[in-house]
Amino acid sequence: MTDNLPEVSDAVSLAESQLLSADEARYVAAARSANTLRGYRSDWAEWERWAAQEARQPLPADPAAISAYLTFLAGHGAKVGTMARRLSALRFAHRLRDLPYPTDHARVVAVWEGIRRTHGAPAEQAAPLMPPELLDVLDACPTTRTWRTANRPPEPDLAGARDRALLLLGFVAALRRSELAALHTDCVAEHLNGLIIAIRRSKTNQTGEVEELAVLPRSGNAARCPVGALQGWLDLASITSGPLLQGVTKPECTDRVRPIGRAGLKPVMEGVGCPNGWACLCGAGSGP
Repeated sequence: MTDNLPEVSDAVSLAESQLLSADEARYVAAARSANTLRGYRSDWAEWERWAAQEARQPLPADPAAISAYLTFLAGHGAKVGTMARRLSALRFAHRLRDLPYPTDHARVVAVWEGIRRTHGAPAEQAAPLMPPELLDVLDACPTTRTWRTANRPPEPDLAGARDRALLLLGFVAALRRSELAALHTDCVAEHLNGLIIAIRRSKTNQTGEVEELAVLPRSGNAARCPVGALQGWLDLASITSGPLLQGVTKPECTDRVRPIGRAGLKPVMEGVGCPNGWACLCGAGSGP
């Protein structure tokens, strides 16, 4: 029976009736990335708003309501990818409460397949940052920082060194922003011809069950060498452990670098012209 289900406070977390130990809760928290859960919550909120307007029950959802919702979204110009994510959020919320999947109902499947055939289109992708523009961005990264303070000598520019390392590492290894942010010093190993980068988690390897390695070859051009750029940044920032790519603090701060996550890396990558990474570039893996 579903008539007496309690009001749902958070549809994309386990029901409050599920009593978990501390260890179980820790594993549950690791089951989905924070970005995935954030997206599910946003999609669920949109579904709840529509259901309230149409006097429909959001959970458990009636298949007729879901097919009507999909028809509404398609009629208002929603992209197929957006609708697919909304369906995933609905399915996930029902799964967490051991409810039947209304998204598998024949009515929903038939309407959804018709929408995909009618409105499906290739996904839009931003133009990648490739040579010669990539080389221009590299050349624009500052190497020296000067000061207005009298008698203070110029110093190597930390942010410029970090950005050069980010650009060359991301381009040559074809890494996404999330993969770049997850790299730590213990992911790097020396090789006769360069460096080996261990990618422990990726969009296509979220559980880390498959070992993924990327090779950073040395370049004869020191200004374009990903190995030299990465090692130069680490030496300059005195990074011996922790994340490879870190934020740069203000000059007056005692600690010159600080931890930076995926979200913190976004404005840095936008600043150098590659907001998402280079994972989908054709021909990536060869030096610029």
